[in-house]
Amino acid sequence: MHFSDGQIPAEYRRYIGWKTTLLIISLGLLAITLVIAISLGAARIPLSDVIASLLDFPVSRRVDVIVWNIRLPQALAAIVAGAGLSISGTAMQSILRNPLGSPFTLGISHAAAFGAAFSVMVLGGGIMTSTNAGAVTITSPYMTTGAAFIASLVAAGIIVGISRTRGATPEVMVLTGVALGALFTAGTMFLQFFADDIQLAAMVFWTFGDTARASWSELGVISIVVAVSSLYFLMNSWNYNAIDAGDETAKGLGVRVERIRLIGMLLASMVTATIISFLGIIGFVGLVVPHMARRIIGSDHRFLLPASILGGSLLLLISDTAARLMLAPHVLPVSVLTAFMGAPVFIYLIIRGQRR
Repeated sequence: MHFSDGQIPAEYRRYIGWKTTLLIISLGLLAITLVIAISLGAARIPLSDVIASLLDFPVSRRVDVIVWNIRLPQALAAIVAGAGLSISGTAMQSILRNPLGSPFTLGISHAAAFGAAFSVMVLGGGIMTSTNAGAVTITSPYMTTGAAFIASLVAAGIIVGISRTRGATPEVMVLTGVALGALFTAGTMFLQFFADDIQLAAMVFWTFGDTARASWSELGVISIVVAVSSLYFLMNSWNYNAIDAGDETAKGLGVRVERIRLIGMLLASMVTATIISFLGIIGFVGLVVPHMARRIIGSDHRFLLPASILGGSLLLLISDTAARLMLAPHVLPVSVLTAFMGAPVFIYLIIRGQRR
């Protein structure tokens, strides 16, 4: 079939326009969900009052306290954490050419959790305490974040090293991640064995991902790390498209594959370590969302990466809101919901891979 010169650009514009429209719709849906999430809870707040408070119009002090001191930081933490975990998973799946790659399945989440626990229990980077409200406080979060980051770098370095060996398959890399996860989980359990009752209870509770732990200052740190890393990933979307076609093809197009792979793994590890050290383990978001986004918007990373950011934010925000409401007035950790959702998807991906 022959196309005139004007038809191809028109089709390309429609291609770009449709995917851009999907991203705009997702952004609008995220904004609407944010307002609804803030209004729901043990104390229901009318949507009009939530909007007025967010726009700094005069509302009752009670509404302002609930919105600005309790629900808005938690909702924004869910949005930022979901975005960070999702784009990290998308980048890992691309640079490792592994559809099951994510911070959770590759053991990086467990490594970061071990680093945080090691900092608290051994390095004196903080004391985990349980309050009457059931919250966990880390007195020195930045040292804890640093220890979690270093531990995650170890796991990421092992995975990158194996991925560079000749003949390494995606299955081998996933099995390596499972082994690393078991190893670091054993290390965390070893530390728990020597903890006293209060430390043990607090440490176990800390492993459950909970967006309510993030204060405004901690939210700022997480947001900066996620924003800088996401910007790097977005700037390299063309490189990820090339890597998807194979290392040799990418190198032929001038892509520095090894450098892109190394920096990508380091940044994904840093994002994961930062989120986990502040919020606890939130699993499967980085695995599920990239596949959902890929089915809806395609494999072009120029659109897949932004779609993963918005999809992860939306998914974790909805999950966090549902976790607050399911057992109200008790709050269910959001990681429980994401695990219930992610595990069946993970099994489905394994079965589909076996059939190929």
